[in-house]
Amino acid sequence: MAEPAFQRMDLAAFLRWDGDGDTRHELIAGEPVAMAPPSRAHGIVTARLCVVIGTALRARPQCTIQVEAGIAPPDRNDTCYIADLAVSCSPPGPQEQLIRDPELIVEILSPSTVSWDRQHKVADYRHIPSVREILLIDSQSIFAEVLRRDGERWITELVRGPGAVLSLASVPLAVALAELYEGLPIAAEAS
Repeated sequence: MAEPAFQRMDLAAFLRWDGDGDTRHELIAGEPVAMAPPSRAHGIVTARLCVVIGTALRARPQCTIQVEAGIAPPDRNDTCYIADLAVSCSPPGPQEQLIRDPELIVEILSPSTVSWDRQHKVADYRHIPSVREILLIDSQSIFAEVLRRDGERWITELVRGPGAVLSLASVPLAVALAELYEGLPIAAEAS
């Protein structure tokens, strides 16, 4: 017997959908796409960033950081990304699944997602009016890319190596990249 044809989902249907167990999904052009579990390095860098950003946000108590933040591009009703981290200064609603008005969006780059994240997610994130910065952090090397809104244009800052300092204006934050990668094999290789 043939399987039933897949029905495309809009954002509202995706948010109501129960999924298929514990697998995380993103909605890409109307189709739920399963996400593989992240590497340990990916998870460790995410956790460390969450701690330093959360600490920096104490100066802005109205703002919150969220892990695995649901982000829907404003001009698309068929897409919902799950960002590794996002910061918003809009209070969350009790049943809200999507982060409203993100100011900072963080994606930890993995070899299998780097092209997609750079070409598609970043392009969609730039269309969100509240986004001030997009941070791309490599999980395989000591490298970060900060895309910063400057009026109608975007400025890119590359931060590379264990001696480099990652600075974010949206949080505000300055942290040595070495601190985020400490104890990981890539940190030892770069020393």
